[in-house]
Amino acid sequence: MFELAELRSFWVYLSASPLLGLTLTLCAYAVAQAIYARCRFSPLANPVAIAIALVCAALWLSGMSYERYFAGAQFVHFLLGPATVALAVPLVRQLPRLRRAFLPVTLALVCGSVTAIVSAVCIVVALGGTAELARSAGPKSATTPIAMAVSERLAGLPSLTAVLVIGTGIFGAVTARFLFGWMKIHSHEVRGFALGVASHGIGTARAFQVSAEMGAFAGLGMGLNGVLTALLAPGLIPLVLRWLGM
Repeated sequence: MFELAELRSFWVYLSASPLLGLTLTLCAYAVAQAIYARCRFSPLANPVAIAIALVCAALWLSGMSYERYFAGAQFVHFLLGPATVALAVPLVRQLPRLRRAFLPVTLALVCGSVTAIVSAVCIVVALGGTAELARSAGPKSATTPIAMAVSERLAGLPSLTAVLVIGTGIFGAVTARFLFGWMKIHSHEVRGFALGVASHGIGTARAFQVSAEMGAFAGLGMGLNGVLTALLAPGLIPLVLRWLGM
């Protein structure tokens, strides 16, 4: 009984404090990482997807609003920026290889960025979605802050864009190994860059688990695609929508 009373007191304290969101986030990710390790780091047991499911379940069971949860978890959100900048460290270590691969990297970046934007818009329209939904989905392959800013500029729905960005990253991290194997692509440079362009930070994190070399190229792809998406999407998405008669 004493232990139960202590547990209740601890819950009352946490529920009244912004620490609850941060504690819930860290605990969910720790459990997700343990499950991921237990599954021998299978991409199907993606820790981000598992952590999201655990947090959603906890919010639903406790009746806590997302706004209240985020008030405590926003510190983790803040760290997204420094973590992205820190990707420059492995990039510098791979600089000689990056210089030699300048031309193919540039061509792959342009093709990947344009394809990601145009295909997202076309798929939404083909499935009967509105122009607003298409504008929200267009920048889905860029990292979250850039994608949300582009969506807001195009009068899309930034919150929906954030969900699509996370979904895209998880899907890429889960399926990439199987797709690369099916296409017989074994180069870590190619795998990493493709993951970074298509699946931003989540794909990059998965690439670093394979090798530093693959992670460096994924970080390069994520960063360059974010910049190119911010430049291309505001003009390209409306152009595609007009071409589709929207």
